[in-house]
Amino acid sequence: MIKVGIVGSTGYVAGELIRCLQHHPKVEVDFLYSHSQPGELVGSIHQDLGYLDLQFTDQVNAEVDVLFLCLGHGNSKKFLEKYSFAKTTKIIDLSNDFRLNKDAVFQEKEFVYGLVEANKEKIKQAKHIANPGCFATAIQLALLPLAKNELLKDELHIHALTGSTGAGQKLTETSHFSWRNQNVSIYKAFQHQHLDEIGETLKDLQSGFSEEINFLPLRGDFTRGIFASVYTKSSLSQEELFQHYKTYYQDSEFVHVTEETINLKQVVNTNMAFIQVQKIDGKVLITSVIDNLLKGAAGQAIQNMNLLFDFPENAGLQLKANYF
Repeated sequence: MIKVGIVGSTGYVAGELIRCLQHHPKVEVDFLYSHSQPGELVGSIHQDLGYLDLQFTDQVNAEVDVLFLCLGHGNSKKFLEKYSFAKTTKIIDLSNDFRLNKDAVFQEKEFVYGLVEANKEKIKQAKHIANPGCFATAIQLALLPLAKNELLKDELHIHALTGSTGAGQKLTETSHFSWRNQNVSIYKAFQHQHLDEIGETLKDLQSGFSEEINFLPLRGDFTRGIFASVYTKSSLSQEELFQHYKTYYQDSEFVHVTEETINLKQVVNTNMAFIQVQKIDGKVLITSVIDNLLKGAAGQAIQNMNLLFDFPENAGLQLKANYF
């Protein structure tokens, strides 16, 4: 058994981490750090976990085997400046603090970008992981086979719709029910923070890639999930494109490629990703669906942990979608 600590343990992502880790055969939750809720039962915040006899604390155990950082962007660095951990502690950060190449080394700690489907072998040898962003995960999964085969020849067009949990637990003007319900809007058009990590991954796989990535993120009127559609010009046939995707993901534990229409209900509450590939009038259209809190955050973090410790990749993540 390994011991894990979770920092920022009152948010949506931390709640999913706790839920999944309770069913992980190799994990014991050692501490749940919260500066605002020390001494309170987990169920007081995460009501679906009210059956657990776990409490939040404002103390950390510096000897834990794994530290999950579920903090707001910019706060992971601050936390690690304040608290020290054993050299044997593996850190999995779920913010954007260490995702880019320029930020990957901090306090002599080197963070590997934790997109399993692109970096599995590097992750297995790593000590610290920078977990990808949720939009970035869905979009990169749609593009990895094309980049790997140097088939990105033109600019990319991306529309991706996310649920309200993607905005975090703190109430904002655009996340409360009255605004979000029966409503859709665009935000951060062409300027979303996940564009940088997407660009770095594509260039790692296709070194000469320099085309523009046009990304329109949208807020949806549902709670969880990301539905992304990506299109670009392609001279390949449907059969050729589909074969590239099937080959690339043939050994993937969680990514499933299909030519059939896909939808969010196939993946919500799971660590699965479904990818649909279509060739239409000189363009390839790739549709990608994930759960933003699981494959886009907590589930992917556990998947990375499993690789770090040579556990079965699906340990703690054998989840079924609640289809109806």
